[in-house]
Amino acid sequence: MPNKLISLLCCLLITVASFGQVEEVHPPDYIKTINFKGNTPETQLPVIKLGEYVVLEFDALNGNEDDYYYKIEHYNYDWTPSVLVKSEFMQGFDNQRIRNYENSLNTYQIYSHYKLTIPNKQTRGLRVSGNYMLQIYNSYDELVFSRKFMIYEEKTNIGVIIKRARDVHSINEMQRVEIVVSSNNMQLNNPLQTVKALIVQNNNLNTAIHNLKPMYTIGNQLIYKYDSESSFYGGNEYLFFENKDVRAANTGIQSIDLRDLYHNFLFVNTERATRPYTYNPDINGNYLITAIDADDVSIEADYVWMHFYLAPNEVLKDKDIHIYGNFNNYVIDESTKMTYDEHNNLYTNELLLKQGFYNYKYVVVNADQTIDEGAISGNFYQTENNYKVLLYYRDLGARYDRIIGLGEGNSMNISN
Repeated sequence: MPNKLISLLCCLLITVASFGQVEEVHPPDYIKTINFKGNTPETQLPVIKLGEYVVLEFDALNGNEDDYYYKIEHYNYDWTPSVLVKSEFMQGFDNQRIRNYENSLNTYQIYSHYKLTIPNKQTRGLRVSGNYMLQIYNSYDELVFSRKFMIYEEKTNIGVIIKRARDVHSINEMQRVEIVVSSNNMQLNNPLQTVKALIVQNNNLNTAIHNLKPMYTIGNQLIYKYDSESSFYGGNEYLFFENKDVRAANTGIQSIDLRDLYHNFLFVNTERATRPYTYNPDINGNYLITAIDADDVSIEADYVWMHFYLAPNEVLKDKDIHIYGNFNNYVIDESTKMTYDEHNNLYTNELLLKQGFYNYKYVVVNADQTIDEGAISGNFYQTENNYKVLLYYRDLGARYDRIIGLGEGNSMNISN
């Protein structure tokens, strides 16, 4: 009897663990340039309207022309699995092979480029709004990587205003998001319990503010006028480079070299936290694949070893420094870590990236694995940042969390 009881408890623990929050699975080294987007040219966190399409593209650099399959799952607001079965949120079938792929053309680095569009003939559409995960499997049914995306309905109007923080200690470093939700098209019952707001800065879910409740209501409006609860550090404009022509030094690139592949050496970057803020247009951490004289950049753009250099100062000595940006979905791992070169007194790293225009910054990873984005770049209230607000709603007795509105704001015209 005790053994049976122990087995039962183990099964229950496994079941509970399997229904915890799901995280994105990061790809192996041979999978590069995962471009996940809606109806915009650059890669981003896809937030699409119900009925619109989403596109996933990626490169496999192993040259095997492997078969890949996709699955789609629906999740609750907190990224725990929803109770909906696939026929309730999907029209058609998933677990289908990605049929659209091509091999690279006239490149030093050989690769196969895969492209998946949803809806398609097999997966004819997604029926409901909410959180989704797109999972990519190989022919052995092993999960290769996964990506989150969201689908929303236009049931509410969401006004987003960006203001400076009220706290005098952070007024020069932080940006505050104020939200006004108008629900003329639907009745929001008991909003303190049924409505949750998510605020995302620059499409980065790692720094998003979750589960924000309305401060008060006026008629059919929900008002969010918090201070610290809805504030983000402003950060600084991203650094950037462009290497659309690998045979010549482009923007941000000091020199080039051709070995087995092209190598591009960037100019040395310096710490900006102690310097005055200067406006420099960026694309908020994103990247765009470009190549000169290419008819189809998805298969004609080459891969280049990009060499990064950061000049240290006393504050940065012995810090765990990483390269940060949407080129790898804001992942921090060994590949992004800077190494101190004592001979040249520089922090260095090299990343294999596809030709294009890239934003990046340097961040410090603390001992508790938290990321300090402002330690090297600084935090300034003037920084231009994009904000998305998603409104989740689960009515009393409902079985899943809907997304009933999307609002966007920009700190370009920040006010007091």
